[in-house]
Amino acid sequence: MGEVRKPTLIASVQRALRLMETVASHPNGAPAKQLAREAKLPLATTYHLLRTLAHEGYATRLPDGVWVLGERVETLHGQSRTQQLLARIRPTLVALRDELNVAAYFGMQVDDEIRLIDIADGPRAPRVDLWIGFEDAAHATAMGKCVLSQLDEDRRRDYLSRHPLHDLTPHTITEPARLLRSLEPEDGLLFDREEYALGTGCAAVPVTDATGTVRGALAISCRPGRLPRIERSADLLRATADRIQRSLTLTP
Repeated sequence: MGEVRKPTLIASVQRALRLMETVASHPNGAPAKQLAREAKLPLATTYHLLRTLAHEGYATRLPDGVWVLGERVETLHGQSRTQQLLARIRPTLVALRDELNVAAYFGMQVDDEIRLIDIADGPRAPRVDLWIGFEDAAHATAMGKCVLSQLDEDRRRDYLSRHPLHDLTPHTITEPARLLRSLEPEDGLLFDREEYALGTGCAAVPVTDATGTVRGALAISCRPGRLPRIERSADLLRATADRIQRSLTLTP
């Protein structure tokens, strides 16, 4: 048997991370001397590391001399939550993709906008060409219409007042009254029948929390001729949406 090689570790990185953990353990901040003592680092090394962390935005020295974590740490934390969400829902989207041989999408309402969060596609299940962002095309996508259908009338009209109904294909609904009438689901599904892109059809089901509040929508895209088969698979789409809902509940 060959000798197991130990991983190469960068001592300076280890010291910086240990120092950041020490800073984080003091919500009201702590002076450099205390941080050096608790992190078991030489004082000169602590000063060098703190200045470097401050330059990069990961630490901040307050006017009274104590050190706290910098704003970029909060940015990392926000990105980490998004990655945790993706890690939970990606396997569910991949399973749906493989079951129906379609591209699978998950979107959410974030800050009053409809955002595409993740896509599971592949060579045999290509994604739709996103030539216009979903946030500007809710009226023409199954996902967007699914989220809009769950909003109350005031929030729905507010959203539409801020987003013009662009004419994307000959099938796009551009009349507000007609669009609002179209938000009634068919067997629980909302459809895009070549309204966003010619040659592509989509179907979506809502993803809600335990109280029924809108969290987002699960959608698939395929050739328009396959939509009847997708409609027959409505139970599978709803079951997948339920699994995503449980994943959202478990995400901190």
